[in-house]
Amino acid sequence: MNYASHNKELHHTLELTEPTIFMKSDSSLLKDGKPFFIPDFSSEVHYETEIVVKIDRLGKNIAERFAHRYYQEITVGIDFTARDLQRELRAKGLPWELSKAFDNSAAIGTFIPLPEAGGINDISFHLDINGECAQHGNTADMLFPVDRIVSYVSRFFTLKIGDLIYTGTPAGVGPVRIGDHLEGYIGNRKLLDFHVR
Repeated sequence: MNYASHNKELHHTLELTEPTIFMKSDSSLLKDGKPFFIPDFSSEVHYETEIVVKIDRLGKNIAERFAHRYYQEITVGIDFTARDLQRELRAKGLPWELSKAFDNSAAIGTFIPLPEAGGINDISFHLDINGECAQHGNTADMLFPVDRIVSYVSRFFTLKIGDLIYTGTPAGVGPVRIGDHLEGYIGNRKLLDFHVR
């Protein structure tokens, strides 16, 4: 919920004053181009393309002005969401984790040094599905910039080396289907490449 365009497409009317946070477990990670298998508990799994930062220093209660010191590498990732299950959980006022943190729900690309991507507040990224651009965004459009997110999260959780922070998705989310080929880019650099099974 960090891009106004995405909130609009999902009909969220919340006026956010703080980032919306949820957690994924280490078993959520899908690495090294391995295929994503659609789980049997959902008939509507959506892709959400996001910029991901890798924490490289231990940190707690990090001031926003110092947050940039806690990450040096970024990539593009997919936050898979079982949308049908998420709607049920939301309607009951329950947490989202079953719809967001299931096994292999966090596809992750190859990390690159931040200077190779440009300034953190102006990074263009996109997702191609079967060779066609399905989603694109720029960190300049974030409601809460990366450094604000890092600072905010560190108030509640001690950030540890290797922690990954997915920073929100722009408009253009949609379902994946068996046979889809997903390719994620920062600028013109492909960092993520896998298939849906």
